[in-house]
Amino acid sequence: MFHPRRTLKALLLPLTAGLALTALPAQSAQAAGTLTNGGFEADGAGAAVPGGWSEYGSTAASYTEAGGRSGGYRLSHWSSSAYRVETYQYLSGLANGSYKLTAWVRSGGGQNAAYIALKNCGGAEQRTDLPVSSTGWIRIVVPVNVTGNQCTISINSDANAGNWINVDDLTFTSGSSSTAIKGADISSLAKSEAKGGVYRNATGATGDALAILRSNGMNYARLKVWVNPADGYNNKARVLAMAKRIKAQGMKLLVDFHYSDTWADPGHQTKPAAWTGHSYGQLKTDVYNHTHDVLSALKAQGTTADMVQVGNEINGGMLWNEGSTSNWPQLAGLLNSGHDAVKAVDPATTVALHLAEGGDLNGTRWWFDNALAHGVRFDVIGLSYYGYWHGTLYDFQTTLDDTATRYGKPVFVAETAYPFRLDSKDAHENIIDLSGELVPGYPATTSGQTRWMNDIASIVEAVPNGLGLGIFYWEATWTAVGGNGWDPADPASGNGWENQALFGYDDRALPAMAWFRHR
Repeated sequence: MFHPRRTLKALLLPLTAGLALTALPAQSAQAAGTLTNGGFEADGAGAAVPGGWSEYGSTAASYTEAGGRSGGYRLSHWSSSAYRVETYQYLSGLANGSYKLTAWVRSGGGQNAAYIALKNCGGAEQRTDLPVSSTGWIRIVVPVNVTGNQCTISINSDANAGNWINVDDLTFTSGSSSTAIKGADISSLAKSEAKGGVYRNATGATGDALAILRSNGMNYARLKVWVNPADGYNNKARVLAMAKRIKAQGMKLLVDFHYSDTWADPGHQTKPAAWTGHSYGQLKTDVYNHTHDVLSALKAQGTTADMVQVGNEINGGMLWNEGSTSNWPQLAGLLNSGHDAVKAVDPATTVALHLAEGGDLNGTRWWFDNALAHGVRFDVIGLSYYGYWHGTLYDFQTTLDDTATRYGKPVFVAETAYPFRLDSKDAHENIIDLSGELVPGYPATTSGQTRWMNDIASIVEAVPNGLGLGIFYWEATWTAVGGNGWDPADPASGNGWENQALFGYDDRALPAMAWFRHR
């Protein structure tokens, strides 16, 4: 934990609860388009007011101290009493246009609010919350469109006693920043509806789940496809039917091939029953034919897939044992069969390869280094990242950034989620149901779920060179509905994920859907 300690300044008593940090004192403008002292190196430790910056509120809670990310010093907000403070810098003489502020941050969490904002820029204030990360530095980006030739960079804490943030290495440059994919996996939806599942908007009105998600900003849907599942769902016919609904909502479509009759993941890559006993050469043909069959049918009905995953969480390969990572030449051949089938149907469809363990830098490098060495063809990289299993936010950002830079490919989060409560609605134990399983700083509440998604979106948006494509939430519509459980072969199986859906136990759209409108 990085807890800043005040030794050089007396702590100011907290402001009264009703004070808002809006009535700023007179501002002195910096040189046109220039951010002064973005690394907080000008004054050393203990600066009452960092050079080039101004303060408002509980000013003793804002100071510089040793321990910068790249240089010797950083900005910190901390006090032994509750505090509200703003550290800001006003820029004038800016050319109108798109800008982005990049900052490296850490936060111990627990604040009422901790964020960086760009305001008074001629349009709506743009904010990015500081992700909770008490160890590694996290890079965030705040974009803004300047229309009034000026802008205020504002670092804010509304905090309880002992809460802290660190900020360092800010840059303010021209250019835009956004993510293209604001998506969710809705593979459970057709079966849920068939079994009586109901979906409501935030006010309680019953509606089409897809329309509700779309109205909240979702623009991309992900559907898994199994070869011959026991329950008849998530097969070719069901994917075709759901694709029509997705495209009718104006959304794009990602098709996720599992190449199995059931779940495929790092621990399970079981061949479809119909392919059992096939030789490696036949399996290559099976992959090609199955992929081509589903995608050509989608295209024929006017719902061409925009992106395709060739395999699902294939850390250990797929179609075991022939396609295991213990035999990379064969795995490469199977993956390239899938790739070639996708491109044969439509060369414009994006081919993605998808791994789990989104915080595992070494594992991700090992896998893709081998894939490239064996000539595997693909366009983009998807990673699953669940914070309670796959490392810290720092680990996640490090892996995501490295993957994009090392391979020069766009990256996206193929799966993430977070609970809004811990108890179960059905009799099946939830996958995450204990407070000790949660990510520190992110409670199992609707606000904690929303915060998680916004912070993940901020990290993806900050991937260098605009290579962060976006996020798919998993599994937005999988509410607790009898008969729609984990095991496609067992109608009595329960759902261990309803506390991580984007619809609550009252079937209403949850506040976390706001992340679709993150940028």
